[in-house]
Amino acid sequence: MSDHHVFHQYTLNASCPSRPAPTSLSTPLCSIRRALGINLSATLESRLRELVPECRRQRWLAENRDALADANAFVAQHGLWSDGQRQF
Repeated sequence: MSDHHVFHQYTLNASCPSRPAPTSLSTPLCSIRRALGINLSATLESRLRELVPECRRQRWLAENRDALADANAFVAQHGLWSDGQRQF
């Protein structure tokens, strides 16, 4: 399965089942996290729910940058079809 397919296939649905995702932390950070009672899984999932939409937005903008620039240049040169229709 390609990265592109995976990128667009999944949504952030909280009711989806979980699966293990092994990770590594530096020993001091892991000790501090444990002493503070920070739930690693919950914290990671929460942060990923913030990061994923932003990363998707940035990727979409990068993938569509040329088309957006072309569309904006066209509108700048020709205007919008509705320019003469505006009532305000």
